[in-house]
Order: sequence, then structure tokens, then C-alpha cells
Amino acid sequence: MQFFKQLFQGLRNYLEAFRFIFRHHLYWFVLIPAGLMLAIYYFGDFIAHRKPDFQLDTINDLIWLNLQMLVEISISVLLMKFAKYLVVVLLSPLLAHLSQRCEKIITGNTTPFSFKQLWRDIQRSFRIVIRNFMWEYFFFLILFIVSFLGWEDPASSPVFKLTFVIGFYYYGFSFMDYVNERRKLSVDESILYIRKHRGLAVAIGGIYSLMILVPVDLGILFGFTSKETHTLEDLGAFFGQFGLWLVASIAPVLAIVTATVSMLKERPVPQEEEH
Repeated sequence: MQFFKQLFQGLRNYLEAFRFIFRHHLYWFVLIPAGLMLAIYYFGDFIAHRKPDFQLDTINDLIWLNLQMLVEISISVLLMKFAKYLVVVLLSPLLAHLSQRCEKIITGNTTPFSFKQLWRDIQRSFRIVIRNFMWEYFFFLILFIVSFLGWEDPASSPVFKLTFVIGFYYYGFSFMDYVNERRKLSVDESILYIRKHRGLAVAIGGIYSLMILVPVDLGILFGFTSKETHTLEDLGAFFGQFGLWLVASIAPVLAIVTATVSMLKERPVPQEEEH
């Protein structure tokens, strides 16, 4: 019952966080992931369409040209297809700052800024991401094997659907840990705390996942500006992708605000101030 209570509380807190963002004029933070997403995609598109200047005098020249093209194509696909995921990794400093900003608005507590602390935050966030990825992949393999043995189509089995819930939990874990780090909890202490608040983590990670996984095709946005004339179908595709781009852009901002608001409700006073 506690799990479902936390789950529904987390979902309600998303609505509160949305209002909080506009009430305190934090919506401009969305411009950073939105612009970063476009910049990453544009760079990938530039690499994909760049014409290499090579003189093919020998077989070795041809081999090196093919290797260079292979590397460039791989980089361009990574940047163009996974731009929104790279954005989240690169946003660690912004998310830490935004979480601090929200806590200051709600409680009045001020966290002194230092580059040393910022670097520790970034290092910790990467450790958390790697840890969560490994555990998520471990559970994915177990559930896939069980589904493979019990169902003809493993992806359609109800057991396999649990992989999505596990992914929601670990996404939510990452956002909640920003607050735990500020409370001077170690990684192990943060793990124990979030385990006791699984429902909250699943709610935060679930909505975030649905928003970040929307099928944005940034190529349509760039292609629209290169056309001289546009049909109604072109306009519909442009505004549709523009809306999905905004949804994906606001996802990390909304998730970190929701996580901060939710955890301050759960334990409004930092641990070191309770003694």
C-alpha cells in the first residue's frame, strides 16, 4: 500500500511541479536542453553530409577513406538518433543547480556554490548512471530469459513488461539522488532511502520516460526551413515534431523539479539539521 501511495503522490507532484515552474519563472531552463538537443543533432547532420577531401592515389588511401567515413557515419548516427539521451547526460550541472534553486525557493536554504562541489556532483551522477545502467541491464537479462523460456514471443509476455517499470525506477533514482547528495548522504545511504520510496521513484521516472521517449524527428524541423514551399502535410509534420521536441526538452527540467518538490515533502529538513 505504501508503494501505491508514493506512486500516486509522485504523479500528483508532477502537476504541482509544472505549476511551480511557471509560478517562479523557471521555464527558461527548458531552452538549454532544447537548444542543446538541436545543436547535437545539427552537428551530427553536418558530419553526415560533409564531403571528405581525399586524394585516392593508393590502396591505403582508399582504406583510410573508408575507415574515416565509417567513423564519421557512426558519430553522426549517434548524435542524430540519440541526441535527447546525450542531452540528459550533459545536463548534470544544470539539473544539480536547478534542484538547489527549487530548494532555496521552497525552504530558503542556500547551498554555497563551488566548482569543487560541482565537479563532485558530476562525478557522482556519472557513478549513479553507470550503476543504475548495470543493474537495469542485469534485471533485463533475467526477465528476458524468463520470458524467452515461457513465451513464444518474449517481448509480448507480461513478465517482460516489468523491464519498463524497472527502467522507470532507475530513472527516478537518478533524479532523486541530486537531493540526497545535497543532504550529504553517501551513495549507499541514498540507495537505502530510495528503496524505501520506490513508488515515488517509479512515478518520477515513469512520466520522465514517457516524455523523453517521444519519437522526435529533428530532421523534419531542419528540413522544413530548407523548403521554398510547404504543403498542409508539411506544416502538420513540422508543428507535430515541434510539439514533441518541446515535450522531450521539458522532460529533464520537469522531472528534477518534481523530484525536489517530492523529497522536500517527504523530509523537509536536511538530515544534518535534524540532530
